[in-house]
Amino acid sequence: MALTGRAALLAALGSLPVGIWEPSWAGILAVNAPLAVACACDFALAAPVRRLGLARSGDTSARLGEAADVTLTVTNPSGRLLRAHVRDAWPPSSWQPRTEVEASRHQLTVPAGERRRLTTRLRPTRRGDRQADRVTIRSYGPLRLFSRQGTHRAPWTVRVLPPFTSRKHLPSKLARLRELDGRTSVLTRGEGTEFDSLREYVPGDDTRSIDWRATARQTSVAVRTWRPERDRHILVVLDTGRTSAGRVGDAPRLDASMDAALLLAALASRAGDRVDLLAYDRRVRALVQGRTAKDLLPSLVDAMAPLEPELVETNARGLTATALRTAPRRSLIVLLTSLDAAPIEEGLLPVLPQLTQRHTVLLASVADPHIARMATARGNTDAVYEAAAAAQAQTERDRTAEQLRRHGVTVVDATPDDLAPALADAYLALKAAGRL
Repeated sequence: MALTGRAALLAALGSLPVGIWEPSWAGILAVNAPLAVACACDFALAAPVRRLGLARSGDTSARLGEAADVTLTVTNPSGRLLRAHVRDAWPPSSWQPRTEVEASRHQLTVPAGERRRLTTRLRPTRRGDRQADRVTIRSYGPLRLFSRQGTHRAPWTVRVLPPFTSRKHLPSKLARLRELDGRTSVLTRGEGTEFDSLREYVPGDDTRSIDWRATARQTSVAVRTWRPERDRHILVVLDTGRTSAGRVGDAPRLDASMDAALLLAALASRAGDRVDLLAYDRRVRALVQGRTAKDLLPSLVDAMAPLEPELVETNARGLTATALRTAPRRSLIVLLTSLDAAPIEEGLLPVLPQLTQRHTVLLASVADPHIARMATARGNTDAVYEAAAAAQAQTERDRTAEQLRRHGVTVVDATPDDLAPALADAYLALKAAGRL
């Protein structure tokens, strides 16, 4: 019980005329007795909080930056009217901006034997699972001199999913994919193509594509058209080691890698390819395998949501061995990691031949746009030194990328805003070249 009525009682006593308030037992009883009776009645009429029933419903997931509404149903089984203040507590990262935390505080009136619903609107600022904390309820009497207070547990979890901001690029990439499927350059036999249909011969077609049996059955020459093979396997590998924790702009590199992986998965699934996901640093953090095109994106965003960078060096040998087990037959392995020289030269390059001799490997890395801005800085001594440092850093990245290319790896190095479309373009280029 919280004695919130004490201040009101003292205020009432302090407002009495001086002649009435005398330090005698008769005076004390004359003044305090009515107030004491009023306080006792107010306390007695306040609905009990321990017997209240609480239940939750509402959203269980939301994309980062979007709102999630969680409903709290309060049932009053007592015979008294519930007049209450309710605080529905959630972690601080559930609100954006912080002033919106006031949305968790409610005033509530529930008649005896009835129930009422309260809605708390969350705007999470980070990915992952946001779990409800305690619900604190303060029940007042009709005079609000005294109150009863108690806390309840009402578990609920809202999973905050990656925002998938690169989704806006999907229509243009799908248009390029459809164009690729119908291009004349894939009308010849060769690795990475499959039969599509027959059409009439036009000058310039490869004569090896002529279907003589079909030609014999009709009056015109028929040629076979081919398209890139479908049902190819793509393994997307997210490096969740320490290099993925570096912040570029307002978000860690891991978030930009996730966004690029989602666009690639959406595009590849529309192309008829199978996509799996592996998140690894020194152990498997997430694994998504064998999903249909319909279930792929929901499974990926659900698996990515709780992922956080681990402040450990990625075990390149363990990553390679796990990728080989996950992709036993020839596949496209897309490795989303850093282009920093030390992790590549000491970790990845010694084990890279194990991947490239069996698979096509594409490495995508998040570049810092601040380095490009530094490289153009001029005007004073500090700016010139910054430009020199940026040029040295970029030269080192280019040298590391060239080492990877000499091992047959396709390298994509782009800023967070450009990484997703650049990775999608690299995938389409590999399909056009018949390397998938």
